[in-house]
Amino acid sequence: MRIACIGGGPGGLYSAILLKLADPGREVVLYERSAADSTFGFGVVFSQETLDNLRDADPVSYASIEALWRRWSAMDVDFRGFRERSDGHAFAALARKDLLLTLTARARELGVDLRHETTAPGLDALRRDYDLVIAGDGVSSPTRTALAAQLGSAVETRPFKYAWFGTARPVDCFTFVFVDTPHGMFWAHVYPYDDEHSTFLVETDPDTWARAGLDALDAAREPGRTDERSMAYCEEVFAEYLGGHRLVGNNSGWQNFRDVTNERWFDGSVVVIGDAAHTAHFSIGSGTKQALEDAIALVAAVDSSADVPSALALYEAERRPVAASLRRSAMTSLRWFESIDRYTALPPEQFVFQLLTRSQRITYDNLRVRDPLYVARLDEWFHGSRLAEGGTAAPGTPPMFHPLTLRGLTLKNRIAVSPMAQYSAVDGVPSRWHLVHLGSRAIGGAGLIFTEMACVSPEGRITPGCPGLWNDEQQEAWAEIVDFVHSESTAKIAAQIGHAGRKGATRVMWEGVDEPLEEGGWPISGPSPLPYGPESQVPHELSAAEIAAITGQHVESARRAAEAGFDLLELHFAHGYLVSSFLSPLSNVREDSYGGSLRNRARFALEILEAVRAVWPEDRPISVRLSATDWVEGGFDGDDAVEVSRWLKAAGADIIDVSTGQTSTAARPDYGRLYQTPFSDRIRHEAAVPTMTVGAVSSIDDINTILVAGRADLCLLARPHLVDPYWTLNAALDQGWVDPTTPPQYLSGLRARRRVQTP
Repeated sequence: MRIACIGGGPGGLYSAILLKLADPGREVVLYERSAADSTFGFGVVFSQETLDNLRDADPVSYASIEALWRRWSAMDVDFRGFRERSDGHAFAALARKDLLLTLTARARELGVDLRHETTAPGLDALRRDYDLVIAGDGVSSPTRTALAAQLGSAVETRPFKYAWFGTARPVDCFTFVFVDTPHGMFWAHVYPYDDEHSTFLVETDPDTWARAGLDALDAAREPGRTDERSMAYCEEVFAEYLGGHRLVGNNSGWQNFRDVTNERWFDGSVVVIGDAAHTAHFSIGSGTKQALEDAIALVAAVDSSADVPSALALYEAERRPVAASLRRSAMTSLRWFESIDRYTALPPEQFVFQLLTRSQRITYDNLRVRDPLYVARLDEWFHGSRLAEGGTAAPGTPPMFHPLTLRGLTLKNRIAVSPMAQYSAVDGVPSRWHLVHLGSRAIGGAGLIFTEMACVSPEGRITPGCPGLWNDEQQEAWAEIVDFVHSESTAKIAAQIGHAGRKGATRVMWEGVDEPLEEGGWPISGPSPLPYGPESQVPHELSAAEIAAITGQHVESARRAAEAGFDLLELHFAHGYLVSSFLSPLSNVREDSYGGSLRNRARFALEILEAVRAVWPEDRPISVRLSATDWVEGGFDGDDAVEVSRWLKAAGADIIDVSTGQTSTAARPDYGRLYQTPFSDRIRHEAAVPTMTVGAVSSIDDINTILVAGRADLCLLARPHLVDPYWTLNAALDQGWVDPTTPPQYLSGLRARRRVQTP
């Protein structure tokens, strides 16, 4: 088998090594334009997981590399002079040049035909002369560029600026350094790679970069040479941290991170690996790590497959999900740094925790396992900060069990049962099912229980099974449920009200989500005559008078909710229902004062909120559920959500319930654990309003991490409460904390819960 490797970086070299190691009879040729001892950069850093992979793949090269490692376990953060250390992180690094020289020597030892200072032949010639072509030719990959159409390649240049330097300042662990300047903030990612040298990567936002005059210096930089004046500027910025030590350049200048993606990783016998195939931001992912692990997976697929097409298909099928997972974390981390301005006003303790948990891969519990002393300091700060805001929790109370006060309402903890449609009402009247469903979850320990959306009119229902709050019979049924919650538990209960709009007159969930009723339906309405889906009814376009009437229906339902005794009122302005469809330009193409600009599209929402606030008791809070993005290009987005949240706060909303999507069938949500929490985080800090987060929040660890980081004030759980009404009571026990509000009828069960069942 004849194999060509393009690129003498870690991915190409390691692929060649493993291919020859598995079958010495293979002819492996590596093409590299540069000399063997010519490289850029400083150190490369790996996690313990990557080290284990390298050891298992080739113990010989691993032993050579291991002798050069600089290991450490701590991570330091220096934020404007506040210094914190988190230990227990296993890392190792070495000079990139030493890594390449070691891999080059190993490849030569195994008989790889190394052709340095040689440009690879064209793709046609490579396909003709080799059975397999592995392109590890970097982020600017000529191979990927030539095959862009076949691979479905995309390269997005991100706005923030960074520059790689080195320093001889003694550094004992990975360190983040944040420094304010008259032009804005700069920060450095610093880590040692031998006993005398460290990588020193400087990053900043494009506006700060330009205000500092670095754009002019960058324009004057000669290709292939270090930008000495920018390096001198960075030395001045970080002078206190550097302590007299200098920065060192190696073709160092300002760059922008390039996010590389490919819909396919191979075309025929040509496959791209490493940065040629996918990139991950340097704040969480190492291109070298990914290239080496790609090589391991690729060679394993080649060794276990009958032919090249099968091998490449197997490689991509197995490796892509792993790379995609890292990329998601890396993009979350990248976006955190790109949004750093929203966090710089946080208390330094919280800023550090935000930083450490930014990618969602490191969490509160994870840090407690790694470094219990650090988390003890963090807990002490969190408890003190809550006391300063009027909290009453005892020392040692887990974060999720600290109370929250909104106006005159105090919730005993930060866990809420999310609104979940049950489709079990008759003529809009909640049934015994609702009493048991909501009552059992109130007994289960959550601080706040939400009803499903109570529709403000018969024509405002989603399905025939949806409850309402437009007549006396419905109000009385809700009042019975509220009375049970108040008399038999310490939970509070919220009524969510809304109008289905163009998503109305559909079947109950188990008969077909969003599918129109075959019989017994009713006319539906919306901002414009645009159906939700291809099979949906076409909605009637509401007139200004009809809009005013629906506002009045919300007011009447709010009045009834207050009389029924609900503690909090939520207005459902999300998920493509009526008010949500006014907010989105995808469904609202009106040309009057309720359409066009964002302010006009938000007019209906603000009119409802202001009218409802006028009749809702002053001491009771109002929340608004909002879809913070349509997940569609050109739709309602995160910027819009922040602006609308500011207006909602000014109009009387006390907290924003941040959801996303369900507004368009064209949506392509970026699903994953806590996938909606970044929207809550952003709105909370940029709109300066309390938030709830919902969506793929399922664990105790998730909740404590979110709360301590300040990404939300309440965490809503839906599906976990469907299978475990007592989720919160169990969560208390899992943390070694007995909830003092546990119903006395259930106290004897605390010692017997969750016993292992033997079949």
